[in-house]
Amino acid sequence: MRKKIYIILIIIPVIILVIDLYVFSGINWILRSSDYQTIAAFVKIIYWIIPFFFTISFLIIMNQFSGSRNPRRYSLIFKMVGIFILIYLPKIIFSVFLLIQDIITSLYLIVILIGNAENPGINSAFRNGAFNFISEGAFILSAIIFLAILYGITFGRFNFRIRRINLSFDNLPDVFNGFRIIQISDLHTGSLQGLQQKIMKAIDLINKEKPDLIFFTGDMVNDFAEEMDGWIHILKQLHAKHGKFSILGNHDYGEYFPWTDLKEKQENIGKIVEQEKKMGFRVLLNESELIEKESQQIAVVGVENWGLPPFRQYGNLKKALSNIPDHYFKILLSHDPSHWDSEVAGKTDVSLTLSGHTHGFQFGIRAGRFKWSPVKFIYPRWEGLHRCGNQFLNINTGLGYIGFPGRIGIPPEITVIQLGKE
Repeated sequence: MRKKIYIILIIIPVIILVIDLYVFSGINWILRSSDYQTIAAFVKIIYWIIPFFFTISFLIIMNQFSGSRNPRRYSLIFKMVGIFILIYLPKIIFSVFLLIQDIITSLYLIVILIGNAENPGINSAFRNGAFNFISEGAFILSAIIFLAILYGITFGRFNFRIRRINLSFDNLPDVFNGFRIIQISDLHTGSLQGLQQKIMKAIDLINKEKPDLIFFTGDMVNDFAEEMDGWIHILKQLHAKHGKFSILGNHDYGEYFPWTDLKEKQENIGKIVEQEKKMGFRVLLNESELIEKESQQIAVVGVENWGLPPFRQYGNLKKALSNIPDHYFKILLSHDPSHWDSEVAGKTDVSLTLSGHTHGFQFGIRAGRFKWSPVKFIYPRWEGLHRCGNQFLNINTGLGYIGFPGRIGIPPEITVIQLGKE
């Protein structure tokens, strides 16, 4: 692991330097004819100061927290990831267009040299002004992307949205008509160290809905039980008339950390379960529980994480359903939506499955019925409501974040589901 870290510590600065040198050549070209050379010189100085301090900070944080179980580990690393994306994604976009301009210019110059032709309209010098519209347009596009990323980091990640769904079922007991369920998912507390008060806004929104049940569909942490320090009193404030239920997601198993002691890994999972219990959640580990109202019952079923490779399949749906009669109305909590297609839809009598996991990539476009995110190439079912016959799957795009500390077009989500009787 340490070897991989050192390789990263070498590769990242080299990539940064290459990108910065090339982009600087383009910006320098654009600024060459500026009437405000003092301002242009200031821009050039700032241009190099920013990557210098970023690289130094990145090296220090990666070296300090590699292999560490410090709860601040992810929060700090993801902040650096956010800054890197904020600074370098626009630069990469700009450099791609600048490269296109340079290739076009080079090809044009080659044609001139081969044909020995003269064209007084175009200067034969490299990066002549005739093709500047490419780099100038790319500069504007890069600025727009920069602002979108900045918004996602500063406002988007805490712009909580409530998505409402009304579903009707013929096998729902009469007394559960109008029953209100709230689903949240993928909090990733390790990414949110010191930001508990921001999440209180979501807690307040949830409690105002006066839900009958609250379901958390996995990924409470990024890896470690220690990430939940300072969160028990926050999530304990969630209230539902008939209780709160949770399951484990892929991150809750700590499988992204190089454990040297498997016993320590298992203890970490056990601590996570205990912490969630202290928050007031009934953690379902391949098991089920009945919810009773006026002598009628529905079943809540929860499986451990089940995903397609490389994710492990801890979930045992057969075991979780073993004590529930076939005719009961069933709600299944399963973190990974791919489980629904593989083992649930058309293969069981589970009426409603609730999943998370995808985050909607924390980036996408939602405009009316049009929905798109790069994550669709990995998960065809990546958000929202899906149906197969009389069975439904809802995918919540998460309340927290991992990796990129922001959300663009895919806000943090609270799903309110109202059950109806057909």
